[in-house]
Amino acid sequence: MRLKFIEPLMPTLVEKPPEGEDWIHEVKFDGYRSQLVIDEDGTRIYTRNGHDWTAKYRDLVKEAASLGAESAIVDGEIIVLNDKGLSDFAELRKAITRRQHDLYFVAFDLLHLNGHDLRDMALEDRREILAGMIEPGGRIQFSEPLPGNAASIFHLVDKAGLEGVVSKIRSSKYRSGPSTNWLKAKCYSVDEYDLLGVEREPGKPAFALMADRKTGRYVGSAFINSSRAIRERLWKRVQEHPWPAPEGMKRPATKWVKPGLVGRVKAFARRGRSAPCFPAGFSRGGLACLSDEKPWMPGFLILPNWPCWGGFSRR
Repeated sequence: MRLKFIEPLMPTLVEKPPEGEDWIHEVKFDGYRSQLVIDEDGTRIYTRNGHDWTAKYRDLVKEAASLGAESAIVDGEIIVLNDKGLSDFAELRKAITRRQHDLYFVAFDLLHLNGHDLRDMALEDRREILAGMIEPGGRIQFSEPLPGNAASIFHLVDKAGLEGVVSKIRSSKYRSGPSTNWLKAKCYSVDEYDLLGVEREPGKPAFALMADRKTGRYVGSAFINSSRAIRERLWKRVQEHPWPAPEGMKRPATKWVKPGLVGRVKAFARRGRSAPCFPAGFSRGGLACLSDEKPWMPGFLILPNWPCWGGFSRR
């Protein structure tokens, strides 16, 4: 029987991982969410959206034979490691095309095995079966649970330079789509960036265009997620201090501002990227910035109730 791709369970973003014995915690790897399918037609690997990328992962497809399954559906993440042993998203696309042998499939859930649908089983039972299938030292690795309480785990993950933590209810069943049975908490940093200008179009959210304070180089757009009063105050300042557009930047809807306005941004740390990724938000006076690799979309990692860590100031 040919197995079909299963829409993945998507964790809910939270500020901190939950405490309690009901939860297990795993490292949040910085790679491509993928699904490994084994059946009578062979082995296939799908993206999180169900696209067949088997041809891109030839070495991992061969490695799947080590699982010893007649049929299986495994949920996981495809990653590549940097010289520090951390998953590196910036290098992942290069590895897919140039060095397949450096790719790993980190398996964290088992949805089907040898003709049996396991999604109604408890998570910890599914993971126990999965762990027993994976041989150590190969390119398919098991996502081990992290020992300790949630606060300590999150602190150590942040210090280690990892992307974050995924927490899952031990007894939970696997259900496709958004779920609060799995929660993800991302590590973040707080940095200051120069404001280049503000982009406003009718019926669309306002964006701030941010630059590195040392180089002046544009680093990304910023979703301005603050009170109306503060947004209007910022817009007033921008109108009072117009400035020519930076060389090479053509954005007709942007009002450029004289250098001197600084935004303090709470940003998710994406280690390994050449430019920062800023999917965070504030309730007052702050920004939620996004790298151009993942343009803003409604509800994309915007946390409107996050406390304010600062707004705009004059240098």
